[in-house]
Amino acid sequence: MNLSISGRHLEVTPAIREYVLNKMARVSRHFDHVIDTQVMLSVERLKHTAEVTMRLRGKDIHCAADDDNLYAAIDLLADKIDRQVIKYKDKAQDHAHDPVKRLEASAG
Repeated sequence: MNLSISGRHLEVTPAIREYVLNKMARVSRHFDHVIDTQVMLSVERLKHTAEVTMRLRGKDIHCAADDDNLYAAIDLLADKIDRQVIKYKDKAQDHAHDPVKRLEASAG
């Protein structure tokens, strides 16, 4: 998985980079066909935002999360992207490998 991390109004320190890498590795446990991942971290007055765009085969998934703390925003983001990737994986498997739906479609 190709992962790029950038910051807007924020310097991405090695600690933040390592934290994001650990959180995004959780996604690759569920789904290993990730082509590219771009993470954008930004800080405005009292709002820390983490955004991710993940390119999969045939689809791009985008998520964003806000919080008062940057690490909490990254946690929320990891949870959201994890749920979306699992949802995408389930849909892809249902369409490709469900023999019951194929039989119903051919019989009907």
